[in-house]
Amino acid sequence: MPDLTTTSGNDDSAKPQKDRKFVEALSRGLDVLRAFSQGSAILGNQDIARLTGLPKPTISRMTYTLTRLGYLSYNPLLEKYQLSSGVLALGYAYVSNLRVRQLAKPYMDEFARRTNMSVGLTCRDRLHMIYVENRLPPEASLLRTEIGLKLPMATTSAGRAYYCAINDDDRRILTQSLAEKYGPEAWPEKKEGLERAMEDFKAHGFCLSLREWDRNINSAGVPVRLQDGTVMALTCAAPAYLVPEEELRESIAHQLAILGSDIESLGV
Repeated sequence: MPDLTTTSGNDDSAKPQKDRKFVEALSRGLDVLRAFSQGSAILGNQDIARLTGLPKPTISRMTYTLTRLGYLSYNPLLEKYQLSSGVLALGYAYVSNLRVRQLAKPYMDEFARRTNMSVGLTCRDRLHMIYVENRLPPEASLLRTEIGLKLPMATTSAGRAYYCAINDDDRRILTQSLAEKYGPEAWPEKKEGLERAMEDFKAHGFCLSLREWDRNINSAGVPVRLQDGTVMALTCAAPAYLVPEEELRESIAHQLAILGSDIESLGV
């Protein structure tokens, strides 16, 4: 089975052009569901139309259908929609059946305890990485990241690790999609960060994000390649005042690369 996650770029590049097998109506329905991951838990048809770029009559049909199927629920007082339990059931089924997540937990727990950093396992969703597991040191009070949280591809260590690990053709497609997303003003800075990440990855096997996604956070990331060809990313993060760049680059990131290799050796 081809790894479709490595060929999707942005919201549009996930839709193959002139593919007779591609069901446009299904794609639009999923775009409606994805709109709820862009910051607001409750949306009206007009909000969804703005976020997806789809015509409002199309949105009305989609939200009605998704409500009937149990993936959305409607609030008559607000005249808006929110995700319903049907979506939760799908997400839980994916996460609970992700074998690498279960096998990696004890390794991640030990790393978190030893380094006093949070450790996350992420997978790709278009131009983002999504947490499917996050482990914390015993006395952690910060960086309590929820499963399902999205991270931007270009500025996080998880996204950069994924970007560096995929093959050249997929990276070229992803680069084009990122350039289109950020536009000519913001893209040069993002591109420079990805190029630095590629240099680190080639030299050391890890990528860094130093106060770039969050000005208070330093993090490192490494890819984890599963036997079916899927590329995931393992990341560790902590407040910059607790883990400065030198310690992360000279010590902890190398330990993370070893942890990634250990997880790959589990044969998942």
